[in-house]
Amino acid sequence: MADERRWLAAYPEGVPADIAEPEQPLTANLDGAVARFPDRVALDFLGARTTYAQLGDQVARAARALHDAGVRPGDRVALILPNCPQHVVAFYAVLRLGAIAVEHNPLYTAEELAHQLADHGAKVAICWEKVAGTVAALKTQVETLIAVDLTAALPPLKRLALKLPLPPARKMRAEMRGPVPPGALRWEELLSTAPLDDSVAGPGVEDVALLQYTGGTSGTPKGAILTHRNLAANAEQSRVWVPGLREGGETFYAVLPLFHAYGLTLCLTTAVRIGATIVLLPRFDPDMVLDAVKRHPPTFFPGVPPMYDRLAAAARERGVDLTTARYAISGAMPLRPGTVEAWESLTGGLLIEGYGMTETSPITIGNPISPGRRIGSIGIPYPSTWVRIADREDPSADMPLGEPGELLVRGPQVFSGYWNMPEETDAVLLPGGWIRTGDVAVQDEDGYLTIVDRMKEMILTGGFNVYPSEVEDVLRQHPDVGDVAVVGLPSDRTGEEVVAVVVPADGASVDPAAVQAWARERLSGYKAPRRVELADDLPRSQIGKILRREVRDSLL
Repeated sequence: MADERRWLAAYPEGVPADIAEPEQPLTANLDGAVARFPDRVALDFLGARTTYAQLGDQVARAARALHDAGVRPGDRVALILPNCPQHVVAFYAVLRLGAIAVEHNPLYTAEELAHQLADHGAKVAICWEKVAGTVAALKTQVETLIAVDLTAALPPLKRLALKLPLPPARKMRAEMRGPVPPGALRWEELLSTAPLDDSVAGPGVEDVALLQYTGGTSGTPKGAILTHRNLAANAEQSRVWVPGLREGGETFYAVLPLFHAYGLTLCLTTAVRIGATIVLLPRFDPDMVLDAVKRHPPTFFPGVPPMYDRLAAAARERGVDLTTARYAISGAMPLRPGTVEAWESLTGGLLIEGYGMTETSPITIGNPISPGRRIGSIGIPYPSTWVRIADREDPSADMPLGEPGELLVRGPQVFSGYWNMPEETDAVLLPGGWIRTGDVAVQDEDGYLTIVDRMKEMILTGGFNVYPSEVEDVLRQHPDVGDVAVVGLPSDRTGEEVVAVVVPADGASVDPAAVQAWARERLSGYKAPRRVELADDLPRSQIGKILRREVRDSLL
């Protein structure tokens, strides 16, 4: 099955069976965009515009500043930032030095950040001001902390308005700024004093570019190692998948977080690859998006299903025209027909579903950008990508066509392993370059794939991965909780919602609302249970392992 590539017949005209694999590092894409489109707006951040020429200068200055701060090839540099121009500059500056960017969610709790920082051992961290104090207080290997002021990237009039003694200004200042701990450097000062010097040694195409944390096919967070070749290949695969994309003529909306593999590839690397304007939004807010539409109407809108639902409703209510949005690619959770109908009737463009995982940079499969797309299917493999449907117990054996099995993927975007975790790497990477996805899929005679189950018990909520064991470990620390199982249940709003089934400790009385509040103090909001149910006991296997699938089934 793997060698047949039966899906090629479904490729639209202009989509190649294979890409020319990159022979230059990812930074070459930025250099090319700067050379070809110097005067084009590269970034729009709440109205503040940065051209590609300006972006190239800022990256060169930032690379020099980081080099002078001691960053060398192979060093890990933690990026703990929301979507903002400084995030884009820092990402490419780190890569330009041959160093490794490590993306982190700035809304992580101290415990979550501490685990990841300790795991990769970065000595330099570039943080949003609101996170800098948390990082400074952690016992990690970070020696140089660089604080980023988000308001420095705003248009001059908006920066001036923030100084007004008015409630809205005070609220926005509180949302965007935070205290800078003693000893921390300031990003803006570093760049203002750094020379425009592009003489630092650059990376090679096989060098590691990014560590992206994921639970993989289990619940233990681990750093997926992605090279320049992996990321550049996936950017090129994404570019050719949409044959109507115009070099130097598109506007991508970055409402997906850049610290997430999906947002990073489509909203940062692919967009830069074609010299697109990237409209950066620090968070998803329908009104904020629609305000941006007036400045730079979108042509390409990557997102997750709830975004399309909320944005379509808001656009209709406000009478905002979204007909420039020719392409929209949805991922991270199933795409409902109702969402597709609402979006396409509003925009006149296509909304199609794709599939990927952090370990594959992340996109491997997508519906064709054509009337041949199939709602309910994740689509067909990307160029230069192969798939197999393997026996779940013996991945060396293929299942008959039309029978469910584990989805295996091979291609230039597949990672090289987990950071310092050889056993976990060996468990998912198979001979021949195949990766086990942990998802159960069916492939039809035309090559289209449909996910029918999940071998792993990861929960997908709002486009983010939640690993039950991580939430359970936190909840078990509650004094009234004797045991707990965490599962995902279907949700029209977020795809799945996190639900905890709690067995009270001996003699204890559990208040579900109190357990939820306790969890929210220790976990990111999307990880905290939306519901807490009580039980006298939990189903277990013969060796005592909690059977989460049975727990989930009992709640449906």
